[in-house]
Amino acid sequence: MYTKEEALDYHSVGRPGKLEVIATKPCITQKDLSLAYTPGVAEPCLEIKENPEDAYLYTQRGNLVAVVSNGTAVLGLGNIGPLAGKPVMEGKGVLFKRFADIDVFDIEVDTEDPDEVIKVTKLLEPTFGGINLEDIKAPECFYIEETLKKEMNIPVFHDDQHGTAIISGAGLLNALELQNKDIDKVRVVLNGAGASGIAIANFYVNLGIKKENIIMCDSKGVIYKGREVGMNPYKEVYAQDTNMRTLADAIKGADVFMGVSKGNVVSKEMVASMNERPIIFAMANPYPEIAYEDAVSVRDDLIMGTGRSDYPNQVNNVLGFPFIFRGALDVRSTVINEEMKVAASHALADLAKQDVPDSVIKAYGNKPIRFGPDYVIPKPFDPRVLIWEASAVAKAAMETGMAKKKLDIEEYRHQLEARLGKSREVMRMFIEKAKAEPKRIVFTEGNEEKILRAAQAICDEGMAKPILLGFKEEIEQKVEELGLNCLAGSEVIEPEKYPKFEEYVEEFFNMRQRKGVTRVEAREMMKSRTFFGSMMVHKGDADGLVGGLTRHYPETIRPALEIVKLKPEFTKVCGLYMMIFKDDVMFFADTTVNIDPTAEDLAEIAINTAETVRRYGIEPKVAMLSFSNFGSTRHSSADKVRRAVEIVKEKKPDLVIDGEMQANTAVSPEILTSTYPFSKLKEKANVLIFPDLNSGNIAYKLMDNLGGATAVGPILMGMNKSVHVLQRGDSVDKIVNLTSISVVDAQEL
Repeated sequence: MYTKEEALDYHSVGRPGKLEVIATKPCITQKDLSLAYTPGVAEPCLEIKENPEDAYLYTQRGNLVAVVSNGTAVLGLGNIGPLAGKPVMEGKGVLFKRFADIDVFDIEVDTEDPDEVIKVTKLLEPTFGGINLEDIKAPECFYIEETLKKEMNIPVFHDDQHGTAIISGAGLLNALELQNKDIDKVRVVLNGAGASGIAIANFYVNLGIKKENIIMCDSKGVIYKGREVGMNPYKEVYAQDTNMRTLADAIKGADVFMGVSKGNVVSKEMVASMNERPIIFAMANPYPEIAYEDAVSVRDDLIMGTGRSDYPNQVNNVLGFPFIFRGALDVRSTVINEEMKVAASHALADLAKQDVPDSVIKAYGNKPIRFGPDYVIPKPFDPRVLIWEASAVAKAAMETGMAKKKLDIEEYRHQLEARLGKSREVMRMFIEKAKAEPKRIVFTEGNEEKILRAAQAICDEGMAKPILLGFKEEIEQKVEELGLNCLAGSEVIEPEKYPKFEEYVEEFFNMRQRKGVTRVEAREMMKSRTFFGSMMVHKGDADGLVGGLTRHYPETIRPALEIVKLKPEFTKVCGLYMMIFKDDVMFFADTTVNIDPTAEDLAEIAINTAETVRRYGIEPKVAMLSFSNFGSTRHSSADKVRRAVEIVKEKKPDLVIDGEMQANTAVSPEILTSTYPFSKLKEKANVLIFPDLNSGNIAYKLMDNLGGATAVGPILMGMNKSVHVLQRGDSVDKIVNLTSISVVDAQEL
């Protein structure tokens, strides 16, 4: 948790508040200024005057949302007014930006008159692509949203109403499936009849729950036909003809309890009185309607969710509004309709059934996360929510005729993936290329959980056919325990039972008999999955190999060198890392193999790296690094690098390469052009060749862990066929990434 001082410091230290405006175009020179403002700005103004839709082309409108509030129902604080509510609205803007890359202006309106709120918001329409109403009390919020949706031509969404409904709806769909209950037969008790409660009831009806099966309660008890106290037209819709009068009456025999009221209003006895295999979503904050510990102490057959992050199945609205607006904005939808909300809920429900990435597991304490009673809703920090939910919302908007812009959904999913960072964009290129011609990739540690989860992702993408080495029974058992179905698209091989095992033994003996290997030793070595996998690649029974997850690097690379061997034109293998920064991609070599390379070795590494980078569709610009700039210091280490540059220029005169140079010189065009105008490098290098393994290994690990880069690799270069060695303990994502590279290499080799 946090202290009051920590919360206040978070908002006040440094720049006060949580948001700032950042220019997206340069404004350094006089020309920049004339383009940004007068007179250049007149050109887009005139274009928009002729065609108003061009505002989405020339301004930020298509990525800008207004968070509008009058502060009458702020969080659990109540009617604290617009000014006191401003930190909350800024916080909403942070979430929009963090989770969906949407810009926000928060608009606090100093009035409790709903017509005034409507008037102010309508007047803002030219500025924004969407309106998020926030923390406005019921029943005024219903009237405000309904009116604005009718009178505005951009999406209007009241998150307090619909957010909890959409997220809990996703959890409900999955909980019903796990509890083996039919949505059109379950009886639901909904405690809380404010903005969120009414919206939940409406949404659940759209999901398939029958209205007559919903018993709604408020602070005065069951909402029944004929009740006069505390009623309004929105509650009246859910008034039932029933003798039930209290929450305890209603909850007896119920299948589902949904709470959006206040803490500790449900007792253990009430939970015990529910139907078999009940579902409880107690979403009052910070204290649920019943404590999680109390509920599970009386029922071991329930599925429970809360609004809290310290219990399973958190109903967190951040899973909804950023991604719903992302999808709506990107197709320029005029509304957020019921179909789009239902699509969002189903997308979240479906995502919860997918294998969870290591990055998410790590963010939540490294505890296993799998679809089941304790995981029916995706975690808020799961980056895949953006792709799944926004694309589902966009698709629904197009299908219901609300979209002004048509998108190819598969291409749109790739665009969303790119929003998650340059690494996603770059790796998507490799994955798509791999999918065009999938290859057979053998995994030497086929029994490892991470390899099996990676195999699932690989099969789902259709980019390779995994060959899993290991004991079949063990692998099948682990696949079942993990809830995977990767074996449908994979092959499991036990080396000693493989029909070609004896052939492999004989081949290896013939290859190594003059290297001190006897036939008996050849047989024993071929039982090793690393040797066996390399032989599969050598004999053409597999197209590539990925291994090393549980082994030291040399243990995997040595068998490959003995069996698969180097390309004829090379004398060394070397390791390359693709370093993906926010807006750039660079390549570091050698980072994994050669401890103290000679000048000739360095030249070979540079040529090999340049050819690899060119195969990936990027034109290499190579810098040979040193502590010296073009002879500024005389030392054997600098001389070695200088000699390597000369060798490369002799062998590859067309390659853009220079050195020896310091790292800052290599990545600073200003230094190159002003101080060293003679250099063949005229712009920032994208390939850095390090003088030894110390510097290369240290550099990539610092960039990966402290420099904001994503390291993809190591890519093993110089091998006759596609062989790639994982680092011990690599994540599932890194295994999948390296596999896509292995497939692409196999295609080209």
